[in-house]
Amino acid sequence: MTDIAPLIKRSLVDQALEQLRWRITEGKWAIGERLPTEPELSAELGISRNTVREAMRVLAFSGLIEIRQGDGSYLRSMSDPLGTMRVLSHCSLEQAQETRQILEVQAIGLAALRRTEHDLKVLRVALDASAALYHGDLEAYISADLVFHQYLVDAAHNTALSELYQYFSAIVGAQLRQTLNITPRRQAVFDLHTELLDAVEQQDPQRAKSLCRQLINEP
Repeated sequence: MTDIAPLIKRSLVDQALEQLRWRITEGKWAIGERLPTEPELSAELGISRNTVREAMRVLAFSGLIEIRQGDGSYLRSMSDPLGTMRVLSHCSLEQAQETRQILEVQAIGLAALRRTEHDLKVLRVALDASAALYHGDLEAYISADLVFHQYLVDAAHNTALSELYQYFSAIVGAQLRQTLNITPRRQAVFDLHTELLDAVEQQDPQRAKSLCRQLINEP
């Protein structure tokens, strides 16, 4: 059966953000225009003023709006990088695996061709840190594992891929969390990480990509 549940649950603030971003995208307000007040938005969206306030803070942090103390909020931009995370947070486990197959596998194939000695040194340190946590606290292990995988993608020396993977890493973490909460951690699975790093060091892109696929299918 296909897993269709979102990997990251949506909060009330997330729902408010979705409605506000939709209005911005649809051109409800022009750049430079003053937005409705919090009470007005609260009534329009049917949500509490506190929820509206938190959503507006997120929009200000992402650069979409400017909050002027004592004056109000003004639209600054219609391009929202945090909207990428909103879309990603709705993906299912199956969708996350498919996306990793496209993004991470190809990046690691490039990493095997382009890695430097400095990359290998950083990767070994990251893998050792991850190994020390593999049978311990789950959240600590996931954090360390994400660092290792980010360094692998970084070794491709493609800033666009690195940036995309950094956005996607929250979904990778959610995927690992969902899987490892119900599946016992096995040393044989972790050992695939060591084999993967060996393939990158030996500049064997086909083997590196094959091992990466195994890890994605069986974290």
